Amino acid sequence: MFTTANTKDWLETPFASINLEALNAKEAMLERLDHKYVVDAGVLFEAIPHLLEHFDILEINHRRSFIYETCYFDDEQLSNYFHHHQGRRQRVKVRTRHYLDNGSCFLEMKLKDTRGSTVKKRLIYDIDKYGTLDNQALEYLENSHQEHYQRPFDRMLSPQLEMTYRRITLVAHIGNERMTIDSDICFGKGEQAYLVPQQTFIIETKSNHGRGFADRVLRQLHQHPTNKCSKYCLGMILTGQVLRANNFKPTLRKLFLPNTLSNHSLTQLSSTTHASRSPSERLPSFSGAAS
Repeated sequence: MFTTANTKDWLETPFASINLEALNAKEAMLERLDHKYVVDAGVLFEAIPHLLEHFDILEINHRRSFIYETCYFDDEQLSNYFHHHQGRRQRVKVRTRHYLDNGSCFLEMKLKDTRGSTVKKRLIYDIDKYGTLDNQALEYLENSHQEHYQRPFDRMLSPQLEMTYRRITLVAHIGNERMTIDSDICFGKGEQAYLVPQQTFIIETKSNHGRGFADRVLRQLHQHPTNKCSKYCLGMILTGQVLRANNFKPTLRKLFLPNTLSNHSLTQLSSTTHASRSPSERLPSFSGAAS
C-alpha cells in the first residue's frame, strides 16, 4: 500500500529538482486561483508519470519534503470559520507559519476576493513570536485588509488552531504554476489532536487562471476540486470547536478511509476518531497554541 511512510521512493525521487534560488527567480504569484483536491495515494501514484512532464520538485539542502507548523487566528465569534462555511466570497485567514527545516517564520494573511482569486500577504516574523500577534503584526494585518477591501479589519484575534503537516512543492518547468502535496496532517487544540490517515493527501494547485496542467491531469483521473477544503476549517471541526459543519461533510468523507463516516454523525466523529487511535498515533498536546 502506498502511504506517506514511503513517499521518498514513489513520490519524491522521480522528479528533477529545482533549488530555492531558481524558484525565487521565477515571477512571484501572490495573486492566483487555487484548487484543492483530496486524493488517496493510489490516485497520486497514477498521476506522477504525467506530472513529471511538466514539474520539478523543490529541493533544499538535499531535502524534498518539509515540515510546516501553523497557528491560525480567529475572533471570539470565529468569523473566519463561519464566513468560509457560509461561502462568502470576501473572506480572510490569518496565521503564523514556522518552517521547521530552516527555522524561518512568517505572519500571513490570505484574502479572497469576489472573483475567487486569493491574495497572500506575508511578513517575516520573529520565531519567538510564533503563535502570537504583536503590535507590528496587528498593524500589518490592518493595513493589508484596508488596502485590499477598502475597509478596516476590526477583529480581536486569538490563537484557535495549530496544525502540522509535511509538504512537497512542485514547480512548473515553464511559467509559474505550482502544486503542493500535503501529508501527515495533524490538527491540534489544547489536549485535542487528530491525525489524518496516512494514505490521504491534500493537493493544492496554484495558477493564474485556475486551469493549469496539474488540474487537467487530476481531472483526467476523475478527480474534481473540493470547494470546501480549508485545512483551518477542517481542523476546527475535527478538534470539536464547531458543530455547524454541514457544508464540509463531502470533504470530511474524502479525508477518511471508506465507511469511516458511514455510521457516525459529525458530532460522533470527533470522539470516535480520537478514541480509535492508539496513543502512539496521536501527536503531543498543542497546549502552547491554545494559550
